[in-house]
Amino acid sequence: MRVIMTGGGTGGHVNPAIAIANTIKRNIPDAEILFVGTARGIENKLTAAEGYPIKHVEIKGFKRSLSPSNIKAAYLAFVSPIKAKKIVKEFKPDIVIGTGGYVCWPVLVAASKMGIPTAVHESNAYPGVAVRKLQKYVDRIWLNFEESAKYLTASEKIRHVGNPLRTSFGAISYESARKQLGIDGKYDLYILSYGGSMGAEKVNEACLSLMRNFVKDRPNILHQHACGAIEAEASKAMFGEFGLEGKENLILSEYIYDMPLRMAAADIVISRAGAMTVSELAMMKKTSIMIPSPNVTGNHQYKNAKVIADMGGTVLLEEKELIGGRLESEIEKLILSEEKRKEMGNAISGFASPDANKIIYDEIISLTGKGERDKK
Repeated sequence: MRVIMTGGGTGGHVNPAIAIANTIKRNIPDAEILFVGTARGIENKLTAAEGYPIKHVEIKGFKRSLSPSNIKAAYLAFVSPIKAKKIVKEFKPDIVIGTGGYVCWPVLVAASKMGIPTAVHESNAYPGVAVRKLQKYVDRIWLNFEESAKYLTASEKIRHVGNPLRTSFGAISYESARKQLGIDGKYDLYILSYGGSMGAEKVNEACLSLMRNFVKDRPNILHQHACGAIEAEASKAMFGEFGLEGKENLILSEYIYDMPLRMAAADIVISRAGAMTVSELAMMKKTSIMIPSPNVTGNHQYKNAKVIADMGGTVLLEEKELIGGRLESEIEKLILSEEKRKEMGNAISGFASPDANKIIYDEIISLTGKGERDKK
């Protein structure tokens, strides 16, 4: 089987594509998989780490306001389908699968017009522009959130499949993870916080303030915060200014490379509300406080978090609410009630889709007529 995976711009678009690609390779080891993204996107780093080849199509979104960049966007919108068609024609895929981001639009349109089976996966509660525009071209629309369907018109193509995850999430128990990290018996609770791979200024400020005002003088609680690459210098300076250096129970990291292990060991997770994060938390039944980014298209992170909060599966705090010790107050409530933490973990687990990878793989077989259905 030959497959083109396309999507990019953020890890939330790329990681589901990698999870799907890995599932295909697990079932069909000799499958050939090509990724198509942009030259500057995070997809280059992530696909390289997995050993997948990548080719590039340049495209960018239009700004709502009048901007000179819209001239380039218009030009790329014209030429990108030509480049995409050339890539598809040369690779000769059996199926083309998109996972969001502007780059998947020209690739999927080109494949569709060439009669190649196509599918697009939407991770977020509110579908992105590319997915909304692609619905008339693709053969399948795979959704993570059931609520997404109300924003789409091609209902006959929609399948609710969940979010494909790498198998490392959920593969290790809470007890085993704590032992591996050397925190079992040393700390009563482990708080894990982060604001995304690049970092988020407001989340960093709130979490470092939480360390200073609440965790610092509670040596039985371990708190690790990942500040992100862009905010690393400022966060390290703040960590020092707050008098947090040298505190054994406080860890400031730029990036967490072993997230499945750390999340497995955590008692409380403070995070953004990207679709992948929400799905990972659900798979691992984690108590969480979600702080959605207000700087995303369609405010989709708020909508993601709202779905989970309405289920009783998370505490939803908007950035504007991170004042007056609100985060400290919510953390204290969760620390004082093990029953509440269990209730939240059970509630968010209702959103988990443990069979997402299998369902998507079986859909691929149905669309292409190649390979065997996943029996695992």
